[in-house]
This record gives sequence, C-alpha cells and structure tokens, in this order.
Amino acid sequence: MRGRPHVVVVGDVVLDRDVEGRVDRLCPDAPAPVLDVTHVRESPGGAGLTALLAAQDARVTLVAPLADDAAGRALHERLARDVDVLALPHAGGTRRKVRVRSAAHSLVRIDDGGPGTPGDVPVDAVRRVLAAADVVLVSDYGAGVTRDEDLRALLADAAATGLVVWDPHPRGGPPVAGVTLVTPNLGEARGALRRDAAGGDGPGDDLARRLRELWRARAVAVTVSADGAFVAAGGEAQYVPAPAVTGGDPCGAGDRFAASAALALAAGALPVEAVARGVRDASAWVAAGGAEAYRGRGGPAATHPGAGIGSGTVHDPGTPAPAGQSGLDDVAALAARLRRDGRSLVATGGCFDIVHAGHVATLQAARRLGDALVVLMNSDASVRRLKGAGRPVVTAADRARVLEALDCVDAVVVFDEDDPRAALDRLRPDVWAKGGDYGGAPLPEAATVRAHGGRVVLLPYLDGRSTTSIIERSGTARATTTTKETV
Repeated sequence: MRGRPHVVVVGDVVLDRDVEGRVDRLCPDAPAPVLDVTHVRESPGGAGLTALLAAQDARVTLVAPLADDAAGRALHERLARDVDVLALPHAGGTRRKVRVRSAAHSLVRIDDGGPGTPGDVPVDAVRRVLAAADVVLVSDYGAGVTRDEDLRALLADAAATGLVVWDPHPRGGPPVAGVTLVTPNLGEARGALRRDAAGGDGPGDDLARRLRELWRARAVAVTVSADGAFVAAGGEAQYVPAPAVTGGDPCGAGDRFAASAALALAAGALPVEAVARGVRDASAWVAAGGAEAYRGRGGPAATHPGAGIGSGTVHDPGTPAPAGQSGLDDVAALAARLRRDGRSLVATGGCFDIVHAGHVATLQAARRLGDALVVLMNSDASVRRLKGAGRPVVTAADRARVLEALDCVDAVVVFDEDDPRAALDRLRPDVWAKGGDYGGAPLPEAATVRAHGGRVVLLPYLDGRSTTSIIERSGTARATTTTKETV
C-alpha cells in the first residue's frame, strides 16, 4: 500500500446535537433544573464520527443509510466535506442523540428518529467500494446495517479476502466469520456470550478467547475502559494497558479506538500492535475532552495530526512527539477540563532530561500549591538549542511518560520555544512554580502569568542534584570502567 490508505466505513449514522446552557434555578412546579440555552451544536455521530476520525489519516468512503429529510441532507453535506459518501436508503427519520449540558455535565440525553434500517441495498455499488478498500471498518450502532442480509454477505466476502475491523453493538448482528479484529467493550462481550454461549462471566482475557472462537474471528480485543484492552489472537491473550488519564470525557472513545486500530492494520500492524495504537489514541482522546471537545474544536480540520504543531501541544501518551499533537486549542481545552468544579491550576516547567530526586521534590511541592499540576516541558529541539549537542539524553515522548507516571502530575504539555510564554498564554495557570535555583534572576514568563491574574512562586531547590552532574558522573564511570577493562 502506498500513500494514504483507503478506509471504507460501513455502519449506522446518527446526528449528535449538543444543547448547552446555564442552570441557575429550578422549575417552580417540579424539582427539575431550568436550562437557559446559550448555544446549540450539531455534528455527525455514530459511524459518521468514526469516518471523520479515520479521515484524519486516510481516504475514507462511508457506506451508511441516510434519511431523506432535512437533518439527513445536512448530515450528508457535512460528511461529504471530508469523506466520500455512498448513501443507502434509510427507514424513518434521522436518528438523533440530543445531549442537554451545563457546565460540562450532561443533564439528560434524548434519543429520537429512526428506526434507520437500510432499504434496498445497491449491491454492485457496495461491492465495488469494498473491493477498493485497504481496510473495512464496521461501525455498528444498532440500527440494522449489520442485520441486513445483503450487507452481511458482502462483508463476509470482504472478511474472507481482506482486512475487516468490526465494532459491535448489543442490538446489531454478530460479526461475520473471518473478521480480522472485533472490538467489543466489556459489557458487549459479556452480553454476546450470555446470548450465544454458556454464560458471560469471567475476566477480559477469558472473554476475548471465548469470543474469538464463537465469532470465528482472527482476533478479538475486549476493551475495559480506562484499564486498556485484552487481545486474543491465538494462544494466550495479551493485556494492553492504557496510559493513566485524570478526568476527561469518554464519549466517542470507542470510535477513536476502532478507527485507530483499523488504520494501524492497513499500515501493516499485527492485531496486538493495532490494539495498542487504538488504546493509546483512545486514552489521548479522553484526556483531551472526548467528542465534546472534538466538536468544539471544529472537527477533523482542527484535529488533523500535524495541524497547529508549535507552542504548547498536549502530549499524546505513548507516542513520539510531535506526532498526535494538535495545537494551542488543546492546551486551552486541557486547562478548562482541569479547572472543572472550581479547581485551581498550577504549572511548572523545565527540560526534565533525566528525572532525578530534585525534580521530584519540585513537582511534589508545586502540586501542593493547587488542585492540579501541569508540567510544561521543552521539546527535543528546544532542549538541543538550550543545552547543546548531545542533549536531550532522553526523548520528549519518554520524558513525558516518566512525568505522567508521577501521582503529583496531572498532564504534560510539550512546547517548542526556548521559554514557555506562548503555552502559558493559553494555559493561564493560577500559579507558576519554578525551582529556587533561578534565584533572583528575572523570569521572562512572569509577566505573561501575571497578565492573566496568576502568581509566581519559587520553590526550594534540592542541592547537589542536576541532570548535568548526573551525565558527567556517568561519563566518568564509563571512562573508569573502560580503563579497568583494558588493563
């Protein structure tokens, strides 16, 4: 495969509608909140969201029923900006999920429309599209696409000859035989085994092995929310842990997981490698605020990998920087997420080339100044400019991963400049904490922090610890060892 892969997404599309507002009072006739609407946003959901996420890295064709009503036509127009659409007949009106939200919390969700089952399927047209795919991704949202006999036969042919990822739904049809990777969550896995086999209890690894046999799939990955996934691909099941995420919004994480796994398979990854990418990307998606934050940033144009790379990009756990970074808007979204419920935000910064006891002491002290701590960390290029050739010793992705493993650190932001002013301008922390080794030297970023109402605090410096001294001692130790070996 050369260039961008061709992903064909087959599934059920819904219209996601977010109604946002303020709640300051209750109804006079019932203990129910009164929402004063501030704005309404609509966007593709279900298989539509999956297709848009895959379109960040691939050419995508969406095969899905779309209703012949105003909402269906609006969905078609929106989707066609980023993907090719093969619209199937749609029974009933457009299916909608309406979320009523206030202060980043959902008050109620209202579902209507449908049933959404496909009408007469243009078999030859669908067959041609599937034959041209590098990978087929079935995004089942329970409206009937995966129960249609014509589509099932076409998908069975695709699974017998190519790569197929199947993201199931409790109300959908079971995966056809030979699917490359099936991706149920824990509840879906247990439900499928209760319906079609003897009981659905057991841990994720056992469920994955049993479902692989039941569905005659090449691999099954049972996702277990924030814990990651268990993959059965023959032999013993493998556990893929997820990076730790504090807070966040899981809405749409399953779509992000399935799209990333499909893209990895199209690039030649093994099923376990594809699941690892899916887990990593889904964790980053949750940390960035989920589907709500994605829609707020304007969708795929704002979140395409590489768009807006520069000052202050939120580290994508487990990936080499700068891949997966998505610009200053992510920093502002991170700040909003960490400040929920009136929490105060502390930030500190540095190269953190080799994390040592002095760094840990500084980070622990900084965290005690507020409710959440964000570390602004120099990128590899920035460290090289500041420290010279041979630095950093540890890459940005690994440095960030070590910092994120500390309980006192809530998030890491990587910036490319020589100082963190641009990132601070978006993060706007309540406190900017720096190690006391800066002494009385002026901090160039202090004015930026104070301009947004923040304050600057210097922290005690743990004497005798520095990355430079550690590197120098390591060099001396290596030289001594080499001399002894040659004597």
